[in-house]
Amino acid sequence: MSETGTSIGYGHVLEIALASAPTAFTYIKEVYDATPPADSDDQVDATHMQSPNRRREYIPGLTDSGEAAYEMNYVPGSVTDKFLRSIRGKLLVIRQTFANGVQIIFNGSRQGYETAIPLDDKMTATLTLKVSGDPYMTDPTAPRNLILPAITGVPKVGVPLTATAGDWAGATTITYQWEADGVVIAGATGESFVPLVGNIGDVITVVVTATNSSFSTTAESAGTAVVAAA
Repeated sequence: MSETGTSIGYGHVLEIALASAPTAFTYIKEVYDATPPADSDDQVDATHMQSPNRRREYIPGLTDSGEAAYEMNYVPGSVTDKFLRSIRGKLLVIRQTFANGVQIIFNGSRQGYETAIPLDDKMTATLTLKVSGDPYMTDPTAPRNLILPAITGVPKVGVPLTATAGDWAGATTITYQWEADGVVIAGATGESFVPLVGNIGDVITVVVTATNSSFSTTAESAGTAVVAAA
């Protein structure tokens, strides 16, 4: 039986910061296709009058890190849309995080931001970045929470509550643990939880644990209102 370490691109995250504030990254939401930087090596013609066998000779030239391109769902006026419009003419730091926690970090600038508004299909946008210098690839890093977990539903006995995991960078697996007033509820490890009579008056939260092959990180939702009787 053959084994492979490959995986689909699901879980990839793109973040961009201004070079003037290189640790203040903005999460670029709704990306569905990403093309990382790709090297292109120049070849310098070193042929001379005595090149052996009348053959051209070449030596390695400079390496161009090319462009990076990202396609995304377009939401006019969203935080992502406003940010991508604001970075025109500015030096940037770009961070791509794969689901296994490996990151590609590089410098660049916005080369293009194009939107498409079709009549009968979803609106999309394409961001193109010109890469400057040599991109750096890290070893796996711990998952990072970008949007906190949340609970939807009415906190009432017999009425299901549903958890959303939030958004994570560098996570291959997500698990849930429900709590009542900060105490673990035994066996409550699914995406939903139905409060029981014993939970009347409790505030319900859910703790999400994100893991990859090397690390794990937790994040907790805000609490519900107190659980009411049926």
